Formats: sequence, C-alpha cells, structure tokens
Amino acid sequence: MPFGFPEFRGATRRLILANLIAYFALAVASLALSAAAMGSIGAHFSFIPQYFLQGWLWQPLTYSLIHPPSVILGTLFELLSLWFLAGFLEPSRGANWVMGLYVTSVIGTALVAAAIYDAADKFGHPIEQVPIYGCMGGIFGMLVAIGVLFGDTEFMMFFVINIKAKYLAIIYALIAFAMLFGQNKLYAFAQLGGGLAGLLFLRYAPRRGVGFLASEWFYGLRNGYYRWKRRRAGRKFEVYMKKQGRTIRLDNRGRPIDDDPNDRSRWN
Repeated sequence: MPFGFPEFRGATRRLILANLIAYFALAVASLALSAAAMGSIGAHFSFIPQYFLQGWLWQPLTYSLIHPPSVILGTLFELLSLWFLAGFLEPSRGANWVMGLYVTSVIGTALVAAAIYDAADKFGHPIEQVPIYGCMGGIFGMLVAIGVLFGDTEFMMFFVINIKAKYLAIIYALIAFAMLFGQNKLYAFAQLGGGLAGLLFLRYAPRRGVGFLASEWFYGLRNGYYRWKRRRAGRKFEVYMKKQGRTIRLDNRGRPIDDDPNDRSRWN
C-alpha cells in the first residue's frame, strides 16, 4: 500500500491522544519537579516486575503511557507506528476490536515480563531488572495481527522498501529474539509476550471485540437472573393455587401449560 496517513478517528484517535496527553503531562512535570520526584513518578507508573509482584497492580495498565520527555524521537516513532497500525486495522475490524487488541497486548507484555522475572529468580538465574515503559508491546501485538490477517499486504519499510506485512512481523520478532542474547533480556521477553498476547486475542476474541463479549456476558447474566426470578415466582404461584384447590402448571418462562387447550376445568 502506498505511503499515506490513515484516518484519525475512533480507537486510533483515542489511543494517540491518551499517549500525547501523558507525554506532555510528564514534560510539564519535569519542568516543575526535581529529578528525584520524576524518578519516583517513573518508578510508580512504569512497569517494574519486582514492584508489581509486591502489589503494585496498576503498573500493567499505566506503563504504556509513560514516555520520557527526553526521548522525543523514540516517542514520535512509537506514536506514528501506533497511528499507522491501528488506523490500518480499524476500518476492517472496528474500534472496539482494535482497542481490545491493544489493551490485551499491553497487559500481556507486562504479565510475561513478570512471569519470566519471577521464574528466573526462583531457578537461580536472575535477570537484570529494567523499568519497562512505552507502548511497543501494544504495537507489536498489532503488527502480529496485521501479519496474520493481512500477510500479503505490502508496506513501505523506512518509507523506501516494499515489504509484505507477514515478513515485517517476522523481522520484528527475530530482532526481539536476538535481544534475548544481549543485556535487555527482560525487555525482549516482554516484547515477545506482547506478540503472543496479540495472537491469543486473534484466536479467542470475538469479531466485535472484548467489550462486546463483556456486554453479552453481562446481559446474559442479567437475563438469567430475571428468568430465575420468574421460575421462583411461578413455583410459589403453583403452591398457592394448589392450596386453593386448583392445579396449575407453569413452564420455565412462567407461562401456563395446557395439556388440553379445550379443557378449562382446572381454572374453574
């Protein structure tokens, strides 16, 4: 596909604006606060496996919004990638689906990093702990999704070379795998975890997204409760009518059952 900016709407717009607001909030805070205070903010809202395992459960949801103000080019690359990938997926899959994929990949990135860190520590091969921040886990999950769903679609890599989406996803995965042999092992495991979470989302999430699944589950639960109330009221009514010398049978929906539609003696 030729180079061009996708539409800026729906889930794509919400994701970009959320990251931009978080970035500029940190930039303004860095002007007013000391380096120690900024370090404390980073420690609280970045993802640090040790802190997460000690109960800082909000970190898998907040670390993707942390973009150090000093890393301008890195933040620009992340947000442009997020714009292109989310904008490519949204017209065909819908805003709810894209948002579900992104959130699943972000959380999956954090959980895999925590699991690898804890397992390595228990088996006597501790991994150096580094704070994880930025939305690259969510971006990798989207890239894997595009590689699976639209594998033969060509993109412009570095705005110069045409490359199919499936090969682009494989190249990124190989880069993350090669990082396992360097110093940033935890970060590499986390990136691969984001891609794995994206694959699981493709396999098990409904077409309309996790939000649709949650709403269906909620309304199903609510309707089941109302059906139970009707059955319970129907049984009480049957007992009451039996005490009055009348026999009435109700179905599971609380409607009377007529064995013989022409026989109304039970109601007399």
